[in-house]
Amino acid sequence: MSQSLMECSVDTIINIFHQYSVRLGHPDRLNQKEFGQMVKKELPNFLKKEKRDVALIKDIMEDLDTNGDKDLSFEEFITLVGRLTEASHEQMHKDTPKGHGHTHGPGFGEASRNPCKTQGGGHGHSHDGHGHSHDGHGHSH
Repeated sequence: MSQSLMECSVDTIINIFHQYSVRLGHPDRLNQKEFGQMVKKELPNFLKKEKRDVALIKDIMEDLDTNGDKDLSFEEFITLVGRLTEASHEQMHKDTPKGHGHTHGPGFGEASRNPCKTQGGGHGHSHDGHGHSHDGHGHSH
């Protein structure tokens, strides 16, 4: 059975985290440099002003790094995803009345060209205990 769009989106978030986390240091954590690269490349519309400001990116990271180890675990990273999703939803509703049959504005992304429409396929990884590999590095949980 092919994946639903939501399942595909969840997998994409996991894949993107690992795409950056394997680059330096611990393969399952984002250090500040990896986090900065990820924000610039993967969140150009959501974090427009932050992506040009190293200090702001550092602030976001420190805020998310709840155990203060200077790295972001996946759990800590997910807090950012949740906040951005919530903020984007608020943005969509900004000029539209809430209630039944409400409509959504564009949010932070550009609704016109939605790359998320290509669902299924993609990189993916297996959850059968053997772990998954990203760009040949790979690691298992």
